[in-house]
Amino acid sequence: MSFELSLNTGTTPNLSLEQAVEAAATAGLTHIGPWRHLLDEAGGAQRSATIIAEGGLQASTLCRGGFLTAASEQGQQEALKSNRKAIEEAATIGANNLIMVVGGLPSAAHILGGTGDPADKNIVAARDRVARALDQLVPLALEHGICLVLEALHPMYAVDRAVLSTLGQALDLATAHPAEAVGVVVDTFHVFWDPQLHQQIQRAGHERRLVSYQICDFNLPIASNALQSRGMMGDGHIDFETISRWVATAGYRGPVEVEIFNDQINSQDAHLTLNTMGERYESLVLPHLEQAAGIQPASAIN
Repeated sequence: MSFELSLNTGTTPNLSLEQAVEAAATAGLTHIGPWRHLLDEAGGAQRSATIIAEGGLQASTLCRGGFLTAASEQGQQEALKSNRKAIEEAATIGANNLIMVVGGLPSAAHILGGTGDPADKNIVAARDRVARALDQLVPLALEHGICLVLEALHPMYAVDRAVLSTLGQALDLATAHPAEAVGVVVDTFHVFWDPQLHQQIQRAGHERRLVSYQICDFNLPIASNALQSRGMMGDGHIDFETISRWVATAGYRGPVEVEIFNDQINSQDAHLTLNTMGERYESLVLPHLEQAAGIQPASAIN
């Protein structure tokens, strides 16, 4: 099957891995995209793999690797160690794709609990360190059959989370490596605004690097914590019809993850969240994916 709905556990942050698997399975989902801290809390990657399998689910992605922009030697080595572990964890739970949020500027590292030179605001150098880190991580990714999935984040996160802001930048960085080792994700929240989005989605499909599709809406006003400005599909300003058609036309047929950071949604009953996201997906996203892919909707069969 194509375009199976997947729960990214960032949407249900109050659930353990076991609870999230149970909730997703109850809602009829077949896939889940766990965050790494849930694996640790569940007793490690091997135990997590068992929980996911026994729940009847598959892992669509593992979130997240990355944060590769530290300028100090110690910071770089710590990041590489963490990412090597993440690659092994992804392989253990059967997630072919490790989402990579590449990191921001050293001057802002303290915002996320790290350390860095407050005077180091060189974004070009930060991007270069990401490229050099990928050079070191790709051989292990290939060995484990894991794709390092570069995620372009909305420009408002360029300082603290990701010095990659467009799909084109992510693809440019990926081209030095085999397509099976480095790919990209289209996250509607982060890239919907990009005037080059259609061309870059086409490029990603042509280069066989489009390996994940994540959806949520872009809400206004921006929350006091900008990270929490994601919304349920249909509640904001993103044109899911157009972007979904582009993604499917580019050849994507994999799971579609819902990843929402929003105080109200994150704190409400998880079953309500899952039911709502299923309904919105089936009405606002799936029909356009299927139509562009030439797939007859299940409701039209018979």
